[in-house]
Amino acid sequence: MDRQQEFVLRTIEERDVRFVRLWFTDVVGSLKSVALAPAEVEGAFAEGLGFDGSSIEGLARVYEADMLLQPDPSTFQILPWRGETESTSRMFCDIHTPDGEPATADPRNVLKRTLAKAADMGFTCYTHPEIEFYLLKSDSLDASGRPVPVDNAGYFDHVPGGVAQDFRRTAVTMLENVGISVEFSHHEGGPGQNEIDLRYADALQTADNIMTFRTVVKEVALLEGAYATFMPKPFSDQPGSGMHTHISLFEGDTNAFFEAGAEYQLSRTAKQFIAGMLRHAPEFTAVTNQFVNSYKRLWGGGEAPSYLSWGHNNRSALVRVPLYKPSKGQSARVEYRGMDSAANPYLAYAVLIAAGLKGIEEGYELPDPTEEDVWSLTSAERRQLGHDPLPSSLHDAIRTMEESEFVADVLGEQVFRSFLRHKQGEWDEYRAEVTPFELKRNLGIL
Repeated sequence: MDRQQEFVLRTIEERDVRFVRLWFTDVVGSLKSVALAPAEVEGAFAEGLGFDGSSIEGLARVYEADMLLQPDPSTFQILPWRGETESTSRMFCDIHTPDGEPATADPRNVLKRTLAKAADMGFTCYTHPEIEFYLLKSDSLDASGRPVPVDNAGYFDHVPGGVAQDFRRTAVTMLENVGISVEFSHHEGGPGQNEIDLRYADALQTADNIMTFRTVVKEVALLEGAYATFMPKPFSDQPGSGMHTHISLFEGDTNAFFEAGAEYQLSRTAKQFIAGMLRHAPEFTAVTNQFVNSYKRLWGGGEAPSYLSWGHNNRSALVRVPLYKPSKGQSARVEYRGMDSAANPYLAYAVLIAAGLKGIEEGYELPDPTEEDVWSLTSAERRQLGHDPLPSSLHDAIRTMEESEFVADVLGEQVFRSFLRHKQGEWDEYRAEVTPFELKRNLGIL
């Protein structure tokens, strides 16, 4: 037994932890959980915990249903919202086959494989997400069929005594209590919309943190008598909720994206990484923007990037190179702005990072940056500048992903096929639905 496992067992005993929740995700990133009695944890470390993988979306077919949850002791945390008496803790799990091999269908393993490839190339990958969400009065709709936000405040507004302000304070405190460092938090542009930015961490830890973050945010909202949603576009006339992610590669202690004296201080490695993300973005958009509603955000304005472009500090671009102090080369990074906050972070970071790595491997050439406001250009101007569009619907994104050998290779055959099958089912269901828009527009005149 290693030291981390010993620490977990000792902490469970000293803190009188009564329930140990084992967390993992299905193929679309829904959090799954099973509670262990403390006496069973040592056995789970040694042998894993068996479960029926065929009952979890995308994990296993019926004839190969037996799977094992292998808890990762480095992710052990006490859950503060469960109270001090009869404490509850959690650990994230890797999913193994009965012979002890990592399951190819495990989203966490998909990201681990990509990070192992980065390590083989000499890189450690760090990520920093800016997570947006809406805080609503409840999950019910008003008489007009709209969600009801907790306030009508806007970007960076300070609302004395406001629900969102109290909520953010409690949420940040709780996140810090489970070991997730927060950089800052503020009110975003939409009514009831908030943003909390997490500090840099390695990509696997960031993905684990995002899954914990969503749970914390929803739990704190309930405690405050509200409801939090990560739906990409809950209001047609307000900004959607994105998850802009800053990415950097390090070679040892050296930032591989920084080159003093180069244009924008960007190294050739950084330029090739950006080129990889841009080239493959249409292919992986179904992963970073996985719901029908995601495309209402991408194509509904509100600063969501819809075209392949990059620029220095250009917020209309899909990939932005942020301003940073020239003397701080270690902070060199790139920001992917297309992803929404409902993505499965394990799969989304896997395809983003893998695309950048492929750009480095293949020596992709980076097109010219754009300093123009991409949204204000005409279609002809965008075509002339090479700003091709991202898929405009989940249907288009599925079709593009189906043809992508790159995404199939990154996700692995089982995740690739099960993800597409799940998303095609969502599109088929949506396509058959008669919406309030159609009834309002057509019922009285046709």
